[in-house]
Amino acid sequence: MKASVKAGVGPMAAVAGAVAEHVGRDLLPHSRNVIIENGGDIYLKSMDDVNIGLFAGRSPLSDRVLIKVRNVQMPLGICTSSATVGHSLSFGCADACCVKSGSVALADAAATAVGNLVKSKRDLRNALKAGMAIEGVLGIIIIVGDQLGVMGDIELVGN
Repeated sequence: MKASVKAGVGPMAAVAGAVAEHVGRDLLPHSRNVIIENGGDIYLKSMDDVNIGLFAGRSPLSDRVLIKVRNVQMPLGICTSSATVGHSLSFGCADACCVKSGSVALADAAATAVGNLVKSKRDLRNALKAGMAIEGVLGIIIIVGDQLGVMGDIELVGN
């Protein structure tokens, strides 16, 4: 509930991230490496650096953008919301809005909130700034068609 309030969205926008984080933290005593993916919402804890690919539907950038997450940053949440992929409701048009946070529930809620702000490619900069203003958001990537916007602590690697 706190994550959705911070992001300015309803509580259902944080559920998948909260579930991924809860399951991931419960598994940590049994493994040093835990990756839980729940519909584009990821809890990540690994002893190694990890590259995460970003699926953005029919965008020409789909599966061509990789995010490197350093092991010293983990545990971490990487969550993606989309207006063009999957069944979730979005009020925007982003093919992918991916948020990085220490809280998976917050990353999930923020991805929804930021994605809702993207009505066209012209909205990328303002949506990135609004998302980075959410306390606890570390970085954001937005893909709309052939356009990519990045802000914050995001390391992209070649594919």
